[in-house]
Amino acid sequence: MSKFVDSCKAFLKDEEGLTVIEYVIGAAMLVFGLSTIFTGISGELSTKLTTIVQAIKSSS
Repeated sequence: MSKFVDSCKAFLKDEEGLTVIEYVIGAAMLVFGLSTIFTGISGELSTKLTTIVQAIKSSS
């Protein structure tokens, strides 16, 4: 167990560990932002596609 604790302490002191955490946080923020944008767009896109399909059906 002592070896595990020592490994954890070494990881926390290592600056490369902080860099990895920063990249993970940045990636999570990017995914959250993109999912928010695409969620908003999907409703509008669905409405537009439905309108187009109905126009095509009514012209046939």
